[in-house]
Amino acid sequence: MCENQDFNDMAASPAVTTLCDNPNEVFLDVAKLLLRYADNILRNPNEEKYRMIRIGNPTFSTKLLPIKGAVECLFEMGFEEAETHLIFPKSASVEQLKLIRESIAAERDQRLHVNPVQPVQPVQPAAQPAAQPATTSASASAPESSAGASGQPVAPPAQQPSSLERRMSFFGTLKSNFQHVMMYENPELQEKARSCIPHQELSSAAQHKLKEAKDADPGCKLGVEDFLVLELLRWFKQDFFSWVDCLPCRRCGGSTQNAASLSPSTDDLRWGAQRVENHYCQSCLLSTRFPRYNNPEKLLETRKGRCGEWANCFTLCCRALGFEARYIWDSTDHVWTEIYSASQRRWLHCDGCENVCDKPLLYEVGWGKKLSYVLAFSKDQVVDVTWRYSCKHPEVLLRRTRVEEPWLLHTIDGLNHSRQQSFSADRKKELKERLLVEVVEFISPKTPEPGELGGRNSGSLAWRIARGETRRAATESSTQAAGFVFIPTEKEKSAGFLHVRYSATKDQYSRVSNTSEMIPSWDQCVWRRESVFRKVESDWQMVYIARTEGSSVGRISWKFDFAPAGMKIKSVSLMASSETFHSGKVYWYLQSGPITTEFSGDGKMLSISSLSGSSELIVAAELSGGEGEASWQHSQLFRRSLNETEETSFEIIIDLQDA
Repeated sequence: MCENQDFNDMAASPAVTTLCDNPNEVFLDVAKLLLRYADNILRNPNEEKYRMIRIGNPTFSTKLLPIKGAVECLFEMGFEEAETHLIFPKSASVEQLKLIRESIAAERDQRLHVNPVQPVQPVQPAAQPAAQPATTSASASAPESSAGASGQPVAPPAQQPSSLERRMSFFGTLKSNFQHVMMYENPELQEKARSCIPHQELSSAAQHKLKEAKDADPGCKLGVEDFLVLELLRWFKQDFFSWVDCLPCRRCGGSTQNAASLSPSTDDLRWGAQRVENHYCQSCLLSTRFPRYNNPEKLLETRKGRCGEWANCFTLCCRALGFEARYIWDSTDHVWTEIYSASQRRWLHCDGCENVCDKPLLYEVGWGKKLSYVLAFSKDQVVDVTWRYSCKHPEVLLRRTRVEEPWLLHTIDGLNHSRQQSFSADRKKELKERLLVEVVEFISPKTPEPGELGGRNSGSLAWRIARGETRRAATESSTQAAGFVFIPTEKEKSAGFLHVRYSATKDQYSRVSNTSEMIPSWDQCVWRRESVFRKVESDWQMVYIARTEGSSVGRISWKFDFAPAGMKIKSVSLMASSETFHSGKVYWYLQSGPITTEFSGDGKMLSISSLSGSSELIVAAELSGGEGEASWQHSQLFRRSLNETEETSFEIIIDLQDA
């Protein structure tokens, strides 16, 4: 932790605090690099090349990217993500850059036991035309001269923001988000959103899945709205919205790079786009504008963006279908949605970018986020929901230093009181009761579920790595909780067999021998998994399980244990499908005690009698090989067309006998 007592307010920066946790030698090396990036901008405010850091640059990728807190410091300085670079836009606050720079410099000086380094004074440019040609090919990682020009006046140290300034900044965030969500209540806008949503199709699918759930479990308490939420998430991710790292070139259709920010036009500002990215094609030298729209009405037309646009538009769609929905703001730079389930009497986490529902620990455990403030905004109230999204409450408390906790509680209460003045007594009572239920939920930290352990899937690999939101294989496998085990039920024991099917298209398991029990999501019945995820190709209308990008090997397995039921294997019939491309490889095998049996995974049913008498069975696949950047796609499990809804991708029938 930072030890310089003269800079107690440094804790207002969670990134700098995290950076200070590194060993002394590591901190000093990375601090020097971060100060170089900041000083380049401060000394050369008109030079575009110093506002760009290439993610693939060896200095950045080896000396900065692996260090905890380093990339977060760049984001807190004001850098923003692009496809291949981090960009410091012209609209970014130079004062914020100075603030983070001085926090790092102060800690570095304290560790070196020297006098504090004075802040860099920007060099005043000589008289010249205001417009400067933009440079798009250089990187901020290029070597530069030492700090300070001869005879240049030195500015006094930049002051840390006062407690009042931090409060005002945080209040602005609260008020802005609280006002923004009122857009979703516009009846005409909701009608426009409904016209884009295939409501009848989604409702029919939800009704069908509800019936399947109730057939499998007559005591099921879920409502059709719960299944409609899942269908809406799937449609929004697969059919409606698209992710943008960089837009293709308008002229040649080739790849572009986010070179710098452009000035927003009057029409951009009309739709809330304060920032416009310049996606520059180095082949034909054409710029493609990408306005970051903040108006959900415009997003219904453009249907593209990153997490901000996704959450904004998805929350509107939820309100348009009548769901009670909240816009969730995370201070570590992500946004998503929550939907209230009347049947479950609780709020459900929903992330349209990832097509996941009710996996709140995904960000902290799966992506490795260092959460501090997570706030929910709806037409009714603001709620601090940080504790739903963390299983490490003490660590989170240490990072919540931007404002005092009593002030935050008092301010949220004041905003809610103002918004609810015209509410009926019954509505106020209902909201209060819901809040009490949430508070009780927050008291006890949750345990991560298997579906919450994976890294982020949306966005390019470079973008996710830069944000620290992709899990390394070793980390993921070492933190994974014990997985699912198939144990024969009384019905399966009486029937004398256990029969399981998996449909990749429906992303659903069917436990045929247990009155056709349906289990959604590919990872819910998995025993162990390492560096694999389910990929949906909306353009090619295909779905499959593949390795995560950047991993050399992916593994997945399913476990069956018959001992608790007093049974053992009589015979096994098995079908699994896999495909490889180029030099990709898939290795399938069965393991039972010391016996390992390989099989091809060619999609044909295979009968195996050599496992007779065993009480345990593991079915496993290992994915490897491939060529180039797309090597992760060259070994695939369960590849199917999204139109093949009745096709089975994985099936196992185990005949049982008494032990």
